[in-house]
Amino acid sequence: MTTGEQVLVIARDLVPDRSAWYGLRQRGLEAFLADVGRHARFAPRDAMERDPAWKQLIPYLVLRDDDRYFLMRRTRAGSDTRLHDRWSIGVGGHVNPGDEGLPGGLRREWREELDADFEPTFTPVALLNDDTTEVGSVHLGVVYVADAAGRPVRVRETHKLEGDFAPAAEVARVRDGMETWSRLVFESLEAARPDPGPVAVASAANEPMDAP
Repeated sequence: MTTGEQVLVIARDLVPDRSAWYGLRQRGLEAFLADVGRHARFAPRDAMERDPAWKQLIPYLVLRDDDRYFLMRRTRAGSDTRLHDRWSIGVGGHVNPGDEGLPGGLRREWREELDADFEPTFTPVALLNDDTTEVGSVHLGVVYVADAAGRPVRVRETHKLEGDFAPAAEVARVRDGMETWSRLVFESLEAARPDPGPVAVASAANEPMDAP
């Protein structure tokens, strides 16, 4: 189906090591974000879904409240049955014209996906890549973290999602049912914690990730 949607993309050649790595990566993040500002462009989404020479850029937010994660579960009301009952700790989506780049796209996703009377500080911490799937091979995540600082947050589309803050141990119990990107992010963030305790997991990346 042709949607006509324009999405922000960058050439694979400009991704660190041409994205020949798996999981989360911090090294080269700052330089890459500068390259996004200089070289990213908008292109038709349906064409980009079939062209691995380009990476569609996805700002991907992990919201915390101190040591808890905002954990969401997709209900069976969504149109994609592959996502039914899957768990996620990520809020994000494609960047479109008018969004004012990655930060603007993330702010729009925040307003569309979550119900909160504040906007936190979004801090980029890593790149996220999974070329092992057809979908992953044409997308690149830019992982952001933010802290709710005790302020209430709810999911907006309650017929499609359920969500609340949960301790890391509870998130760890459902990680086998997580969407791939969420599992990779959770495992890497937990591995980077100074003392993750009973929920310690091995980093999903091919290099250790520094604590954000």
